[in-house]
Amino acid sequence: MDEVEEVKSSPMSNPNMTPKSPFVSRFMATPLASPMKKAMTSMRGYLEEVGHLTKLDPQDAWLPITESRNGNALYSAFHTLSSGIGIPALLLPLSFATLGWAWGIICLSVAFMWQLYTLWLLIQLHESESGVRYSRYLRLSMAAFGEKLGKILALFPIMYLSGGTCVTLIMIGGGTMKIFFQIVCGETCRHVSPLSTIECYLVFTGTAILLAQLPNLNSIAGISLIGAITAVSYCTLIWVVSVTKDRPNGVSYKPLETKSDAATVFGVLNALGITIFAFRGHNLVLEIQGTMPSNGKRPSRLPMWKGVKFAYLIIALCLFPLAIGGYWAYGNFIPSSGGMLGALNKYHGHDTSKFVLGLTSMLIVVNSLSSFQIYAMPVFDNLEFRFTSSMNKPCPRWLRSGFRIFFGCVAFFISVALPFLPSLAGLIGGVAVPITLAYPCFMWILIKKPCKCSTIFNWVLGALGIVLSILIITGAIWNIVTIGIEVHFFKPEK
Repeated sequence: MDEVEEVKSSPMSNPNMTPKSPFVSRFMATPLASPMKKAMTSMRGYLEEVGHLTKLDPQDAWLPITESRNGNALYSAFHTLSSGIGIPALLLPLSFATLGWAWGIICLSVAFMWQLYTLWLLIQLHESESGVRYSRYLRLSMAAFGEKLGKILALFPIMYLSGGTCVTLIMIGGGTMKIFFQIVCGETCRHVSPLSTIECYLVFTGTAILLAQLPNLNSIAGISLIGAITAVSYCTLIWVVSVTKDRPNGVSYKPLETKSDAATVFGVLNALGITIFAFRGHNLVLEIQGTMPSNGKRPSRLPMWKGVKFAYLIIALCLFPLAIGGYWAYGNFIPSSGGMLGALNKYHGHDTSKFVLGLTSMLIVVNSLSSFQIYAMPVFDNLEFRFTSSMNKPCPRWLRSGFRIFFGCVAFFISVALPFLPSLAGLIGGVAVPITLAYPCFMWILIKKPCKCSTIFNWVLGALGIVLSILIITGAIWNIVTIGIEVHFFKPEK
C-alpha cells in the first residue's frame, strides 16, 4: 500500500516513444546550449531533492492516519506521551519486590535504553532511500520480511496492542469511574443505587465513541495533550503522596521468598515482563510519524525524533520516581493487583483527603479515554482501508462513524464477556514483546544493510528480544498453571 514503484521507460520498451533527434544531440553539445543544459540539470537535481522521501500512495489521503500530514514535533510529543505512559507503569514497584534494589534499577534502565534505541530505529526506517514512506508498522514489517512472513510476525501483535489495549482501557477506565463515584458520593449517596460495573463500562465506552468521531490522527492532538497531562499528573501524584506519607509498619526490602528454584526463576521472568510492559507505544510510532510532512531538506524523522526525545525525558521523570519511590514507600507490601494505586488506597486511604483520591481516579479515567483514541486509530484505519481498497473511493462520513461505533461496541462486548482477560496480559503481551525489542533490529539489518559491527549488534539484540519474549510467555504459563486463573464469563468484578 505504502510503496510506489518507479517505472523507467526506454525506447526499446516503449515503441511509441519518439527517438531523440541527432540534431538535438548535436545542439546540446554546442557551447550555446551549455547554460540551458546546466539549468536543466540543476532543475532536475532540485526536483529529485524535493521529491525525495515524499512518494505517497494516493489512497493514504483517504485514511485517518495519513489523511492529514501537517503534524509537527509538538504533536509527536503529545501522541508519544499519551500512548507511552499508562496503568502498567503503576506495577513497576512490584518488579522491584522480586528483583531487589540493584537489579530492579539496572533492569529498568536497560529496558528504557533498549526500547528507546529500537524506537530510534523505527523512526529512521519510516522513510526509505527510494522515497517510500511506511506509515504503518505492518507495512514496514511486510517490506522487511516479505508479505507473508511480515503479516504472520506482526499482524496479531499489532491488533492485540491496538484492540486489546482498548478493551483493557474500558475495564480500567470503567472500573476507576465506579471508584470515583464511590469516593465522591460516600455516605451521601447510600440511598441512591450506584452504577454497576457494566453500566460504568457502558458510560466509558459511549464517551470514547463520541470522542472517536474526530476524523484523523492529527485532529486528536489536543486529546493526546490532555492524555499526556493526566498521565504525568496521576503518576506524579501517586508517588509523591506515597513517599510523603508514613510507610507501613514492618516494611521490608528483601526479595520475596519462594518455595522452589523454579518459582524463583519464573518470578524473575514475571518481574522482567512487568518492567518491559511499562514501556509501550512502539506499534504507533510509524503512524504518528506518518502525520508529518517530509521532503529532502527536512525529512519527517527530524521533528519526530525531537518530539520523541522530549516525550521520553518526561516518561523517564515519571517512571523512575514511580518505581523507586513506590518500592521505598511500600517495599514487599506492594499489592499484586493494582500496584501503586492499590497500595495508595489500601495503606493511605484513611489518611488521604477525598479530594486527592478522587482527583487521582478522575485523572486515570480521563487518561484512559484519551489513550483509547490513539490506540483505536490503527483499527479505524484498517477498517477504512478495506473499504477504500475494494471501492476505490474515500469512506463516506456516515460509514466512518459506523465503523467507529461498531468497534466501540465490540470492545465493550469483549470487556463484559471476558473480564478475566487482564489475567492473560502476561501471556498475550509476551507475544507482542518482539514488536518493541526484536523486530526493529531485524528490519534495520534487512532494509539498511549496515556495516558488520552494526549488523552483529542488532542481530544479538534482536535475538535477545526473541528469547526474552519466549521466557516471558513461559513464565506467564507457569503462573497460570501454579496460581490458577478464575475464568468467568459476563461477570465483571463488582
